[in-house]
Amino acid sequence: MSLHFRNKRILITGHTGFKGAWLSIWLDMLDARLSGLSLDPRTARDVFVLSGIGERMHDHRGDIRDLDTVLRVFAEEQPEIVFHLAAQPLVLEGYADPVGTFATNTQGTAHVLEAIRRTPSVRAAVLVTTDKCYENREWVYGYRENDPMGGHDPYSASKGAAELVISAYRRSFFSGADSPAIASARAGNVIGGGDWSDYRLVPDIVRAIESGQVLDIRSPKAVRPWQHVIEPLGGYLLLAQKLLEQPSRYSEAWNFGPLPQSVYPVGKIADAFFRHFREHAPQARNHPGWRDTSNPDQPHEAGLLMLDISKAMQVLGWTPALDFDQTVSITADWYARYDSEDVLALCRSQIAEYMEKNRPSV
Repeated sequence: MSLHFRNKRILITGHTGFKGAWLSIWLDMLDARLSGLSLDPRTARDVFVLSGIGERMHDHRGDIRDLDTVLRVFAEEQPEIVFHLAAQPLVLEGYADPVGTFATNTQGTAHVLEAIRRTPSVRAAVLVTTDKCYENREWVYGYRENDPMGGHDPYSASKGAAELVISAYRRSFFSGADSPAIASARAGNVIGGGDWSDYRLVPDIVRAIESGQVLDIRSPKAVRPWQHVIEPLGGYLLLAQKLLEQPSRYSEAWNFGPLPQSVYPVGKIADAFFRHFREHAPQARNHPGWRDTSNPDQPHEAGLLMLDISKAMQVLGWTPALDFDQTVSITADWYARYDSEDVLALCRSQIAEYMEKNRPSV
């Protein structure tokens, strides 16, 4: 895969975020010519900050809600490949700021697509949404790419709407033989080192361990598709490669999630994380753990959500390589080591180990 990205001009929106920073580190390892457009990182402990990856790329700061800013960066960088990850990524924040969430996730995606339309250098683009873009009926089987878009809450609806925008632009402006290849990627809950967002399980566990406080979990019975961040990023990279090779075949929507045996309720996942953190971090050994603080009056969140990844496995040749125990262990190991080691080297070592042992073709 490295030959497909070496010296390619690649623009990542949301490069200061959790997934965007890990993708930037990986593409830097593959010798890509990187640029990014994003807001400032949220905390000084974000993986983007601690790794220093921003110093190894053209680091543009701006808001994708501003079309002029997006157009200016695209015109300056003239990217060949675009990965669109910039987003408001939290369900509860969507309730607090629904207008801002729709502006970022839906209108912001339209701005990126418009910039792609006006930038002749772009050959391929992977636009990342979420597994929550589907109209969730709490089915016991995974959603397929042709299931209806929807969303009970503002965040989920904004991502479902973004998928409709992507589809409309693809059919209206990117259907010609010489058009850029446009695909959307829908991934589940991702975890890994360097995520400090609010209302996310792993950062909440780490903060609880650091403070010595019991962790409150608001939806311990909710079922989610959990993956290490490296897994879907490998899917995005493979998808971008395929878009360059056969644009017409792969310009559509793709699910990236874990195998069914890695889908667990939040409470069981929390138990596993505390167990692994106690193995990796001595300060966690006497931690009291978590308690159920679910409230019937709390804002609605999906109780059961799974993805069907058959299409990615059969057509792309992508398969999740890490089981749940490996995913938890790798994540706990990062948080146990980040404050005493070179974070860029730590991230690179986890990516390299994944590439060598689990995904030789990547």
